[in-house]
Amino acid sequence: MNTHHRKLISLAAVAALVSACATHLEPNSALEHAHARYNAAAGNPQVASLAAPELQRAADKLHEADHAWKEHEPASRVEQMAYLSSQRVSIAEDAASARAAEASSAQAAAERDRLRLAARTNEADAAKAQAAAAQATTAAVVAAADDKAARDQARIARRDAQLADMQAQMQDLQARKTDRGMVVTLGDVLFETGKANLLPTSERNMDKLATYFKTHPEQRAIIEGYTDSVGSASYNQGLSERRAQAVMSALVALGVPPDRLTTRAYGEDQPVATNATATGRAQNRRVEVLFPDPGTRVSQR
Repeated sequence: MNTHHRKLISLAAVAALVSACATHLEPNSALEHAHARYNAAAGNPQVASLAAPELQRAADKLHEADHAWKEHEPASRVEQMAYLSSQRVSIAEDAASARAAEASSAQAAAERDRLRLAARTNEADAAKAQAAAAQATTAAVVAAADDKAARDQARIARRDAQLADMQAQMQDLQARKTDRGMVVTLGDVLFETGKANLLPTSERNMDKLATYFKTHPEQRAIIEGYTDSVGSASYNQGLSERRAQAVMSALVALGVPPDRLTTRAYGEDQPVATNATATGRAQNRRVEVLFPDPGTRVSQR
C-alpha cells in the first residue's frame, strides 16, 4: 500500500469518526452529496491508483466541510466547501482518465517497437509490407493517444485554475450555495426607498459582477427583484421588476451580453424575514443574482 492510499484510508476513517460524533447535528444535503461523490471516486481502483494527489485534495476540502459542519459554522460555508470538494473529485476522475490514456500510449509505443524489430528480421517482402501496415496503424493509435492525453492534461489544468478563480470571486461577492445554484444578494442600499434608480454606492457591486461575467464567458444568470410589503401588491410587483431590470441594464452597460441575463420579479412574495420590523423589511427589499449550476434548469420560485 503506497503513501497516497494510506492517506486516503486515514482520511476516510477521520470522516467516519466525524460523522459518528456529529449524529446530533442537522443533516446537510450538499455535504452528504459531496461524501457520496468522494466515496464513489475513492472506491474506483483507477481513480485511487492514478489520481491519488487530486483525490487527496478533494478529501482535504471534504474534511474542511466536515469540520465547518461539526463546528456549527454557517451553512453557506459548509455548502461551499462541499461544492469545492465535489469539483475536486471531478478533476481527480479526469486526471485518472488522462493518465490511463498515457499508459495506453506507452503500451502502444512498445508494440510499435516490437513490430519494427519483426520487420527488420523478416526478409520476406509480404511480411515487410504487413509489418509496415501494422506500424502505420500503431503509430496512428499512439499519436491519437498522445494527443488525447495532452488535451486531457491541459483541460484539467484549465479547470483547476478556473475553479480557484471562481472560488475567490464568489467569496468576494459573498455568494451562497443554494439548491438552485450560487446566489449573490444585493441589499436595498442599491436604491432609494420606493425607487428603481441605482445609487452611486452600487457601482462597486456592479463592477464585481461584471468582472465575474467577463472572466466566465459561459456563465448565465437570472436577476430576481423583491420588495417588502409596504404599499400595494401590484405596485410592489412593478417596483421589483423595475429594480431587477435596472441591475440588468447596469451590467449590460458594463459589457455583459444581454443574452446571458434574464430578469424575474416577485414583488412582496418570497420574503426572507418578517415585514413587521424595519430590519426585516430592509432584508426583504433586495435583488438576487442567481448563477444556476451547469446543466440545470431553474424553474420559477
